[in-house]
Amino acid sequence: MSETRSPLTRTAQLLGFLVKYRNSGVFTGLDWSNAVDTDQVVAEEGHPADFVRDLEALGPTFIKIGQALSTRPDMVPPAYLAALERMQDDITPVDVSLIEQVVEAELGVRLHSVFPEFDPVPIGCASLAQVHRAVLRDGREVAVKVQRPDVAQDIRGDLDTLEMLAGKADKNTQIGKRMRFADWVQEFRKALLDELDYRLEADHLERFGAHLARYPTLVVPQPLRDLCSASVLTMELVKGSKVTEPLGLRRTEHSLTPVVQDLLRGYLDQMFVHGELHADPHPGNLLLTPDNRLAIFDLGMVAHIPPKLRGRLLKLVFSAVDGRGEAVADELIALGVRLEDFDEDRFVREVGQHVARYAVHNQAQSWSEGRLLLHLSRLSALCGLRTPPEFNLLAKTLLNLESVCIALDPNLRVKDTVEEHLQQLLRDRLRQSFSPANLASEAIELQSLLQDAPRKVGTVLSLLSENRVQVRITGWQDSALMENLQKIANRIAAGIIVAALLLSSTLLLRSGVGPFLFGYPAFALVLFVIAAGLGLTIVISALRNDKKAGPREERGTRS
Repeated sequence: MSETRSPLTRTAQLLGFLVKYRNSGVFTGLDWSNAVDTDQVVAEEGHPADFVRDLEALGPTFIKIGQALSTRPDMVPPAYLAALERMQDDITPVDVSLIEQVVEAELGVRLHSVFPEFDPVPIGCASLAQVHRAVLRDGREVAVKVQRPDVAQDIRGDLDTLEMLAGKADKNTQIGKRMRFADWVQEFRKALLDELDYRLEADHLERFGAHLARYPTLVVPQPLRDLCSASVLTMELVKGSKVTEPLGLRRTEHSLTPVVQDLLRGYLDQMFVHGELHADPHPGNLLLTPDNRLAIFDLGMVAHIPPKLRGRLLKLVFSAVDGRGEAVADELIALGVRLEDFDEDRFVREVGQHVARYAVHNQAQSWSEGRLLLHLSRLSALCGLRTPPEFNLLAKTLLNLESVCIALDPNLRVKDTVEEHLQQLLRDRLRQSFSPANLASEAIELQSLLQDAPRKVGTVLSLLSENRVQVRITGWQDSALMENLQKIANRIAAGIIVAALLLSSTLLLRSGVGPFLFGYPAFALVLFVIAAGLGLTIVISALRNDKKAGPREERGTRS
C-alpha cells in the first residue's frame, strides 16, 4: 500500500520541482532557435535527462504527464521532447498478495476459484498496473491486468494539486495566460481517469478488434467481460516477441511487409474513419506472434476525434504527404487558435518551405510523416498559432508507428503506403457524401430553408419599414471593457480632485491667513499633503495593477 501523503507536503514537492526547472524552457517554448532538434541525440547527462529522472521520481501521475508532454512540441523544447520519449514506465512490482486482494475485492470471488493457476511473477509491470499470466478452469490462458493498490487515490490527489497550481499560473503569469495550463490539466485529468477505468479499456479492445478484423495480420486480444471491473481487466493471452528484438533471420524467412502495411492502414482507418486514436502505439505495446501476426494491446489511452475535425485532419495530412504547403497552412490556421502575436505571413512561408523540403527528402527517415507533423506543430508555436491537442497526438502516433514499421521492415517506403491509403479514404468519403442517406438529409435541410425563407424575409422587411430593427449587445455590464472604463473614469475623477486640492493649497499659501505651521498656513499644508498622498496612490496603483492585455485569441479560416 502507498503511504499517506500530506497535500501540503506534495504541493511543496511539486513547487520544488517547478522551481528547479524554471529556467529550462519547459512549458514555455523559450529559445527555440538554439534548441536541439528532435532528430539529434540528447546526452544522457544534463538537464533533459535529469528532468525525466526527477519526473519519474514524483510517481505515476508524473510519469503519465511526461508521456503526455512528449506530444506537445508547442509547450516543450525539442531536447526535452527527445528525453521524454525515452521515459521508462517500469517500476518495482507490488507483492502478489496485495494483487490477489484487489482481484478478490473487485470480482467478489476467491482468486483460485476462478484462476486455478495465477503466476505470482508479473509478465509486465508499470506505474498504474501489473499484468499476470493465469489459467481459467477450462484451461484457457489469460492475462490479468490489475491496478496497483491506492494508485487511483494518489493520482486524484496529485491532479487536484496540479489544477490549483495551473489555475494560479494562468491567473498570475503571462506564459500561463498564453498556454492555458489549467485547460491542459483538465484534459489530462479526464484522459488519465478514463485510463484508470479498465471497463473502458475493455470497450476499446472490443471496438478495435471489430474495426481491425478486415486486416488478417492484426490481432487484438479480447476481454472476458465476466472477469472485468474498474480495476481488473482479464483478456486473452497473446504470446510473441517484442518488435524491438532482433528480427534479421525471421525477416529473411518470412516477409513482414504485409504486417507493416496492414498496421499503417488499420491505424489510418481508426483515426480518419472510426475517429478513435490509440495514443500510445509504441513498440512495447505490440507483439509479433509466432504465426507472424501483430498483436495490439494496452488500449487504455484512446482519444476520440469528432467527425468535422476528423475530416480536416485527413485533408491536412494528405496535403502534407502530397507536398502542398499552402493547403497545409490553410488547414492549420482553420484548426488552430490565432494568438495576438500570430505572424500569418511568416507562418505560411515557413510551412510552405518545410513541406517542400519534405517532398524532396521524403525517402530519408529524418523526414518521415510523423516528424513532419511535429515540426509543423513547432512552427505553429513559434508563429503564435496554438494547434489543437488532437493534431499533436496524431503527429506523435504517426511517429511511434513509423518506429515500429522501421523495426519490422526497414526497406518499406512508409510514405507510399500512407499516401495510397489516404487517397482511398478520401475517395470513400466523397462517395459517402453522395450516398442516398446524405443526399436525403441535405434535401430535407434545403426544403426547410426554402419553406422558411419567405416568412423570414417578410419579417425583416416589416421591421425595417416600421423602423423597429434593434441591435442588442449583451454582457457589457460584466465585461472587461466596462471594468477598464470604470477604472479610467475613477482615475480621471481622482486626478481632478488632486488638481483642485493643489490649486486650493496654492491659493491659501498666497493668502497668508493663519494659523501657521513651519511658517506656512497650516490649512494649506494639510491640503497639499492630502493631494500629494492621493497623487502617489494613483501612480502606485497604476504601476502595480495595470497589466498588459492577455493574448488575443481568434479562431477562423484563412481567406
